[in-house]
Amino acid sequence: MKVLIIYATVEGQTFKIARFAAEHIKELGHEAVLANADDPTKLDFESMDAVILAAPVHQRRHPKTFEALFEASRSALEQRKTLLMSVSLNAAFPEGLSEAKNYVSELKISTGFTPDVEMLVAGAVRIGEYDYFATQVIQHVVLRDRDYDLSAGEHEFTDWQAVSSEISKFLESE
Repeated sequence: MKVLIIYATVEGQTFKIARFAAEHIKELGHEAVLANADDPTKLDFESMDAVILAAPVHQRRHPKTFEALFEASRSALEQRKTLLMSVSLNAAFPEGLSEAKNYVSELKISTGFTPDVEMLVAGAVRIGEYDYFATQVIQHVVLRDRDYDLSAGEHEFTDWQAVSSEISKFLESE
């Protein structure tokens, strides 16, 4: 099986997840092709059997370029098996899962496309990447009253075992 992995990234965690997915797919004996959503000219759906779409959520939305690509490629995506990996900090906490699901619902409504499989993936805190405003948003909006101290520095919440398990199930269900 040949799998196209289209990713968007802001701080690098989603790219890391996409790379991990590609490596896992190859370990399972399939072919994986990585493509950045910011450069849609390099996308080739024709030879692909399946597509994994991975994008982070910032300020309650997936990147606009990702949403535009998602919508513009709807016809090609509908002809293939699809897995959406929505990456957010809310997905890292049980009390944030409802909001993380809402991000996916909003993406489906705005693009008119529903992937075959949806996965909420916990992101990472990248303190070194944030300006003062972003740090305040992370601390008081995203991580509000959650068990994480920003002074601890960068932290990866991504559950790599869950990601590999979901990808394996996605490929097996063909």
